[in-house]
Amino acid sequence: MKIIRNVFLAAFLSAFIAVPFIDTTPIAEAQGKAKDTKVNYVAIPGGDFNLDPNHSTIGFDIRHLEINWISGRFKDFTGKVNYNEQDITKSTVEFTAKVESIDTGVAGRDKHLRAADFFDVATHPEIKFVSTRVEKKGKDKFVLHGDFTMKGVTKQISFPFNITGANVDGRGNTRFGIEARTRINRRDFNITYGNALPAGGFDIGNEVTVNLNLEALKPAPKKAAE
Repeated sequence: MKIIRNVFLAAFLSAFIAVPFIDTTPIAEAQGKAKDTKVNYVAIPGGDFNLDPNHSTIGFDIRHLEINWISGRFKDFTGKVNYNEQDITKSTVEFTAKVESIDTGVAGRDKHLRAADFFDVATHPEIKFVSTRVEKKGKDKFVLHGDFTMKGVTKQISFPFNITGANVDGRGNTRFGIEARTRINRRDFNITYGNALPAGGFDIGNEVTVNLNLEALKPAPKKAAE
């Protein structure tokens, strides 16, 4: 038994000592190349783009007991971007999300969120946003303003956003990415369920962070029939 233990120990020490001498050059070179890769994005053509729900997220974050963030999203939505390549401030954006599709990863909580205490899906099945203007802020920064409707209430909100780039996929469709984030007070939209905590704060936060990570798609031109 002692002989086996000594053999095992010797093998382990040999392997440990050899680690600094392993040639990691190929891995380092690959990582360096990946880090230094420069993407040559394509120009975004003007016209109508549809949001791709398979590569987009309409999500949100809200505080729980003032100690943690709970995240969720709406899985069923449609949207359109009319992009003006000459003047981005003349572009428009709209989307509609089905409240029934809310997903926070907990079935019981999602069921409660669909009920009258929160979104009241039976009466207000959709959340909508329709842009009213695009404002340019600085060289490459923009703010999207529009009418946001939730649970029967419509208010003006603003989304600071940036375009992350554009590319052509394997089928010839042009796609470009949009990242936007804003904060709203859920009580402004008649979602008031929750209680104040004895030590301050609330069991469910009032401020909701809305996160948009969108991929807009313009189909490739149809080939003329031969």
